[in-house]
Amino acid sequence: MPKGYWIAHITITDAAAYKQYRDAFGAAFKKYGAKDIIRGAKESPGFPKAGRLEIKHGAMKDRHVVIEFDSYEQALACYDSPEYQSAAKFRERGAQVDLIIIEGCEPPFVH
Repeated sequence: MPKGYWIAHITITDAAAYKQYRDAFGAAFKKYGAKDIIRGAKESPGFPKAGRLEIKHGAMKDRHVVIEFDSYEQALACYDSPEYQSAAKFRERGAQVDLIIIEGCEPPFVH
């Protein structure tokens, strides 16, 4: 079964509210088996720089994240869960976020 992923590109607009979001989403991520597989970020006040990144095309955001779930259904369930939606209120106050939930390829392929 293909895995599910959240892919997010984030611009922080209120560091205090975004920190509340970071402190709050853990319960949902634990419940649904979320695994951080990519965290790239420029350094910003209150948030350490994460993995290295280089923008090749497009606008730089503050943070770039890929979260893996055991399945697409788990990824959707986590987002829709009361636990995550409670945390998302802080995200909405603290950041502009482009987020997609996508199913992985099985088997992975390259053309």
